[in-house]
This record gives sequence, structure tokens and C-alpha cells, in this order.
Amino acid sequence: MKIHSQFIAFIFLFVAFTTHAQEIIKNFSANTFSSEKINALKLEYGTNKIIPAVYETQILIALSYFPELKNETIEFRLKKTITPLSSKPTIFGLLQSAKKRKYIITISEETNSKLEPILLKNLNFNAQIGVLGHEISHVSNYITKGFGKMINLAFIELFSKKEVDNFERNTDITCIKHGLGYQLLDWSKSVRQNLKMDNWRGADNASSVSKSERYLNPESIINVMAEMSIYK
Repeated sequence: MKIHSQFIAFIFLFVAFTTHAQEIIKNFSANTFSSEKINALKLEYGTNKIIPAVYETQILIALSYFPELKNETIEFRLKKTITPLSSKPTIFGLLQSAKKRKYIITISEETNSKLEPILLKNLNFNAQIGVLGHEISHVSNYITKGFGKMINLAFIELFSKKEVDNFERNTDITCIKHGLGYQLLDWSKSVRQNLKMDNWRGADNASSVSKSERYLNPESIINVMAEMSIYK
């Protein structure tokens, strides 16, 4: 009887997960979903979220691939910053438990001439969802970490370029695992084409040529996707 009930519970969880799993779509456009569908996504994934109207559809689509963040508090801010996009908890949030934190995803609307071509507003719709998926993947990572691990991430960012490389590559893999591999691929291609560089290491390294990748290049993304059953 006990085994039977455990099996039923497993089936229930499996069905619940697969019901909420989003379909793998190669290319999103502004017309992929009807306004009714977008409103439905807003009702399901827009709780505790502050979303700028100009990117509402792209953000809601990206959020729909992260059901674990349904109730997390996330504010998407438009701001003038050098870095095209960034994700972090509020400073006060670092002192709180992961369940009570508020996260900020900053979308730059103005930067220097070098990075202007890869601002969110200058990317195609599908690539926009890809890079938003990467930033949301950071939040998916942060909610699993307590104060000590978050402080450790801050030290890594300041003192270990190698660990930052690993962290960002793993964040890309998280995005791919969640089903946004094709969108991340589109973003990866756009960055390298627009900036005319083979490896993208972030805004701080935009003027230097690097032989190593911090963010997965297109070939690496394709290889990672090839190993995942959801893309077959």
C-alpha cells in the first residue's frame, strides 16, 4: 500500500511537471502568441514582477520557462548602464533568506558606442528572449543560495576571472536546460556578429581579443543542446 501511494505521488509530480514544461520553439516572433496567450502568461508568471511595457512580451515568454520563479519578486529596470544586462539581488536582500529576496534585472537603454549594437533594443525578438533567459537563469541560481554562498559569489566576481568564466558558462547551460537553447544561440550569434569577435567575455572585456569563452559561443551551445533529450 505504501509503495502504491508513493508511485501515485511520483506520477502526480511527473504529470504536474510535464504539464507546466514549455514547448521547445526554435524562433519566437512578436506574433508567435496571441494577446490572449500573453495575458494568460502574465496571470501565471507575472506575480511579484515589475515589467516594463516595452519588453513585456519577451520577458513573460522567458519567465514562462522558469516555473520555479513564479512567486519570486523580480523587478526589470530600464537604466543607462555600460553593461547591456545584469542580474543581482538588492543589497538588503542579501541579508534576507532566499525566499524573501528581491532581485533586480537591469536592462541598459544607453551605453558606449562599442556596446550599442548588442543592447536589448537592438537585438531581434528571439535573441532578446535568449539573453533575458540567461539573466533569469542567474535568479534561478540565486534562489538556491543562502547568505554565505551569495557572498562567496561576490568574492569570485572580484577576484577570480576563471571562476567567473565557469559561473557564466554554467548559467548559459541552465538557460539551455530550461528550454531556451535556440534563443540563447540566436543571442550568441548576434553578439559575435555585431561586435565582430569570436568570444564574448562581457562588457569589461569588449575591447580585447580573447581565445577563451566566458559566455558559450554558438558551437558550444549547439553541442550542449545535442546532449539534451528535450531538443531531440
